[in-house]
Amino acid sequence: FLDKVKDLGFDTGNTETPIIPIMCGKSETAKALADFVWEKGIYVLPIVYPMVARDKARIRVQISARHTKDQLDQAIAAFKEGGEKLGLI
Repeated sequence: FLDKVKDLGFDTGNTETPIIPIMCGKSETAKALADFVWEKGIYVLPIVYPMVARDKARIRVQISARHTKDQLDQAIAAFKEGGEKLGLI
């Protein structure tokens, strides 16, 4: 998942854990992306101000060994579509 979202052009910071940030910048963008992928069946958390600085909003994606390849592919496709729609990639 991490390599694929990076290849799409998402900024994921320097994570080396199963918790992957998708950097969005503005809180409104993070909320919009979270809502978009929710509509595609993907549950993620937007991390927004005041939890992070105003320009450091992100989506928190938590991957586990129980996710199937199909589920990860579904998530990647949703993030790709949402990221393109919102101008993140």
